[in-house]
Amino acid sequence: MPEQERGVRLEVPLDASQVGADADDQALRVVVQLRDGSLRSQTVKLGAEREASASFDLPKDPGALRVLVGPDRAGEDEIAASQTISVDVSGRSWLDKRELRLEPIAIAPYFWHWWLRWCREFTIRGRVVCPDGSPVPGAEVCAYDVDWWFFWTSTQLTGCATTDINGAFEIRFRWCCGMWPWWWWRHRAWELDRELAERVGGVLERDPRIRLGRAGHQPSLQVFSELLAPEGAVTGQSLEAADAARLDQIRGALLRKLPAAPELEALHVWPWFPWRPWWDCTPDIIFRVTQDCHGPGTVIVNEGIGDTRWDIPNPLDVTLIANELACCRGGCPEPPCTEGECIDLARVCGHSIDQVGGNGGAPGPDGYLFPGNVAPGAAAYNGDRPFAGIVPVEKANVMTGVDYYEIEHFSGGSWQPLPAGGARDFCRHWMQPAFPTWNHGNVPFTFTTISGHSVVESREHYEATTGLPPGAFWTTNADLVVPLDSTKFADGTYAFRVVGWRIDAGGNLVDGHVLPVCETETDNGWVLTFDNRLDPDPGHPTGPGHQCGPGTVHLCVTEPDTDFIAVRVNGADVQPCDVVDAERGTLEIDFLAHDPDGHLAVYSLVATYAENLVQDLLAQPSASLSVLSGDFEGPSYGEALGQGAAAPTWRGGKLRLTVDLDEAFPIPCCYQLELRAYKRTTVGYGPGGDCGFGCDPGFGHSNLSEYTLGVGVCPPREGNAAPGTGDAAAR
Repeated sequence: MPEQERGVRLEVPLDASQVGADADDQALRVVVQLRDGSLRSQTVKLGAEREASASFDLPKDPGALRVLVGPDRAGEDEIAASQTISVDVSGRSWLDKRELRLEPIAIAPYFWHWWLRWCREFTIRGRVVCPDGSPVPGAEVCAYDVDWWFFWTSTQLTGCATTDINGAFEIRFRWCCGMWPWWWWRHRAWELDRELAERVGGVLERDPRIRLGRAGHQPSLQVFSELLAPEGAVTGQSLEAADAARLDQIRGALLRKLPAAPELEALHVWPWFPWRPWWDCTPDIIFRVTQDCHGPGTVIVNEGIGDTRWDIPNPLDVTLIANELACCRGGCPEPPCTEGECIDLARVCGHSIDQVGGNGGAPGPDGYLFPGNVAPGAAAYNGDRPFAGIVPVEKANVMTGVDYYEIEHFSGGSWQPLPAGGARDFCRHWMQPAFPTWNHGNVPFTFTTISGHSVVESREHYEATTGLPPGAFWTTNADLVVPLDSTKFADGTYAFRVVGWRIDAGGNLVDGHVLPVCETETDNGWVLTFDNRLDPDPGHPTGPGHQCGPGTVHLCVTEPDTDFIAVRVNGADVQPCDVVDAERGTLEIDFLAHDPDGHLAVYSLVATYAENLVQDLLAQPSASLSVLSGDFEGPSYGEALGQGAAAPTWRGGKLRLTVDLDEAFPIPCCYQLELRAYKRTTVGYGPGGDCGFGCDPGFGHSNLSEYTLGVGVCPPREGNAAPGTGDAAAR
């Protein structure tokens, strides 16, 4: 090599004699960071004397550089970003030198023992299952470290894995701590977190004097601009490494002005809790799980800050419960499955059939979903629920010996075929492991007329004749017996049963018989009560005061129906958009909250006003309800039962609320009265493109009426006074 092109050599000796015997035969990584930012590293092993040396061939005139030392399990980038042992070498050190030997770098016990926990390997293992415990295969599970500052959050992906056929997964990752603050701000992405903002906002509301500055998508001290004005100016720029040194000082100033919040301190929210995430040597983990069954990237688990597993153990074992969008591997709820020429009916609308009255000794009226005991007089509404829409019925056994089956219902004193369309065609979804992806598809199961009977092929017969692809299994509707279309029945209570058939070589049905309940000689059967509604309903009143449909908030339905019949202040009628100038007295509201089928769940009556404020008129101390026409006032099903209603019937009706005016309308303002009513009906729906059926967990049938008036804002304009208001309302 020509003389002028020759480089230089750097010798870096290490001295670990202070550490002790546990340093014998241990490996370290020495990193050289050149002035252009490039890195070079070498791994060395300590000998019996706990000494080692690393050598680097560098370009000519390398200039100023930095030498860093760390554990060998850390990478070059991680050591360069960490707060570890370092030595700066000035450019003058190379004058007239081709070799430079540094003074031995002493390894202090502090750094040695910190390195042992600096970069560690973590293992997370677990399963993803549906709420019934069945596994979720072929799902991508991703674990994230999560941190938050005030109401912003930052997540860092630690690793992902795909669940196997049993829903199991394992994620292995390395976690390092001790980075410089600049690394944290440069490499972590931030976003405003709605949940944190609500929690912090709830605390700040305790002191109406507190005003925050403008907040953006990225963390910034500007949000504290008004609180910190006496302490010094703050900028609107995002937080950066230079701000880290100020945070402790700023924290003390803020805590003197912010309300105490033990709940936020327990949640590690700054400034109520100190914040130095670069020294957090154990990750705090949340999970996000997706599955491609219903569509690419369907999210089936999406955890937030409330789900954080702080300072996880190693290993961490978890069970993640997927939402209703997951495709689960079909199987028995309590394996092993019963097998035979029989049927065990298990679920209706996803609920155990033992929660539907009249089935298996379940409490409550026949055919009604009874998920919880509604005590008479309690302010409760979630009981004795009829069904509407598409109602899926599932079994919990392997139905061998049955090629096709039909559904019958009891009508007119005998068992009859279902009305046309009463049984909906459906499909089942399958998945097949095929690394690195999963194959999947749908199989239609159509009700077909054979030998004069409307039947559908059993899943078990399909598996035995056509069969699934090798290794595939059902994920959706594996145990579905029938989706009943309740709209094809008149409202009422019905009994159903399953009749099994074999098919002969000529394609004819033979040996039809009512299937017994497994391991018994009892005929199968179940009872359901249907209550659908018309939308729009021709029986809904029309004309002034009953506007409904497009351009209104009110549905043209009678199940349930709502209406403001009359509003009076101190006995004088108040029409919509009228204003009254009374400060004291009595407000009376005659209103309708009614379900003609007797399945009213609850109604509410509130007044909204000012900016985002609401007054619950039924909850005021002076509020009283009375029945003008109908059965019981409620306002909930449980309270109606305590007033004398006989389960499952509560219709409501025309009712009157009487309340003190100053409780109903606390300040002069314009008020919007909102009357809402809900039925108890469990409404089913489907199928979707993924074959799935579902049922509304809330109350799918409701209605709303609104009424606007002004109180104390100004006297009525001449010529626009409401009929019958008189002088009392105009004073």
